[in-house]
Amino acid sequence: MVDNGKTFSINTLKGRVKCGFFLNGFEEYFDGTWAFGLAKLVKSGKHWFLHISVKKEIAEIELTDVKHVVGIDRGLRQLVTTYDEKDKTTFFNGNAVLKKRRHYKELRRSLQARNTRNSKRRIRKMESRENHWMADVNHCLSKTLVFLYGSDTVFVLEDLIGVRFATEQVAKSQRYEHVSWAFFQFGQMLTYKANKVGSMVVEVSAAYTSQRCPKCGTIKKSNRDTHNHEYHCPCGYRSNDDRVAAMNIQQLGTQYVSGVENPKFEKQKANS
Repeated sequence: MVDNGKTFSINTLKGRVKCGFFLNGFEEYFDGTWAFGLAKLVKSGKHWFLHISVKKEIAEIELTDVKHVVGIDRGLRQLVTTYDEKDKTTFFNGNAVLKKRRHYKELRRSLQARNTRNSKRRIRKMESRENHWMADVNHCLSKTLVFLYGSDTVFVLEDLIGVRFATEQVAKSQRYEHVSWAFFQFGQMLTYKANKVGSMVVEVSAAYTSQRCPKCGTIKKSNRDTHNHEYHCPCGYRSNDDRVAAMNIQQLGTQYVSGVENPKFEKQKANS
């Protein structure tokens, strides 16, 4: 509860406590157009943070007004590869992220081997740091994409339900927790950021996006050289395999914008 715009009044187990606060970029949410939801008080180091969910009604983008269609391929070696209607490709390298995740994995394995109360406590703290770090990576990445393309943009993602990223060296039983959750989080962040500026995110089927030639349409698994990260089609077309996937995803998004009926499309809803 905000008291006189200068302090928060928070109900605790020991009664209400009033404290000063700093908005730090939160001012825009007090313009009367946002509805506030649940709040969570979180301590980080010596500081306390109040996380508040917000909601706002935003008009849906008209497909006739679309300026950009951006295909986005998510992966491990390249966190994100984008391809747009102007034949522009952008790579966001993921090697540093993958290296750090494997570092966390080795630390976790070492601590688990000790199996002490202190090691378990350190694992919990480490997992919290890792989650916050990865969330920040996704926040910066999604923010950059929205900034680059702005309003009236359709961002196209693969539907990754059931997809596994086998190149990540983790146990099969833990693969989803260690890999897929980060890609799902990126999609959620991109969705609400895009909606906020008048753009949208749609999901398309991931089937054959890495095996289909974007020039002639041939679908052949052997055309993709995963070791050298190349795609080489008998028709003569050759390119980076991540770029090919982004191109195919962008083509599916273009079909969506043009009104081609396809039951494999699904518009994403934002969760703020």
